[in-house]
Amino acid sequence: MIPIKNPEAIRRMREACAVAATVLARMKEQVRPGITTYDLDQIGRDLIASLGARSACHGYQLHSRRYPAHTCLSVNEEVVHGIGSLKRILRDGDIISLDVVVEYNGFIGDNALTVPVGAIAPRTAELLKVTEEALHVGIKQAVIGNRIGDISHAVQTFVEARGFSIVREMVGHGVGRTMHEEPQIPNFGRRNTGEKIRPDMTLAIEPMVNLGGYAVRTLSDGWTVVTTDGSPSAHFEHTVLTTDSGPEILTIPRAS
Repeated sequence: MIPIKNPEAIRRMREACAVAATVLARMKEQVRPGITTYDLDQIGRDLIASLGARSACHGYQLHSRRYPAHTCLSVNEEVVHGIGSLKRILRDGDIISLDVVVEYNGFIGDNALTVPVGAIAPRTAELLKVTEEALHVGIKQAVIGNRIGDISHAVQTFVEARGFSIVREMVGHGVGRTMHEEPQIPNFGRRNTGEKIRPDMTLAIEPMVNLGGYAVRTLSDGWTVVTTDGSPSAHFEHTVLTTDSGPEILTIPRAS
């Protein structure tokens, strides 16, 4: 069953999502050539703590492994779940995906974006632009009475029409008291399939788009997912509330 949020849960979701978005926005400001992904992760850790939250990624268990970092930082061909490292120094021409998930007052806020490091290749810049636009194309389909497949189909057709590919192995998802709730939200699929969208669902919609082929593999660390062909990948994500007046993006930074 897809959890439906009551007014108190929605209030707490708004708070958690605002914290996650604030951390993401401030981390984005720190991206520059010469910084290590470890240092970026430590910045994220400190920001999360300063806002009274905790990282929902740190210690997250998958099979026998626990995620060791506080944020997910994925560079170039890394699709998702990249682990901050002193050995990974950002250089001009790189791209980096920042994925921030926090738990605040019992609820989860989840969001991500991909940013350039200095000047990047024109086709890579187009990858970032298309992926972000695809996120909003998908969000527009998160209306009451539609089905999850309408979101999936809209993202896929938008991306593939522009010559990029959609990752199949990872999907968006419901979010609330836990990081991963029902439903799963693939970024590919057919219209009018899947669960029906009802009021007061909270959905993490997150296109993951590759410049090359869609095939991916997981590195020996058990976490970092990379493109099989080594092509760059981009990732954008918002947590969205379904309402009678249309989808509402919850991951908006707090006013400074």
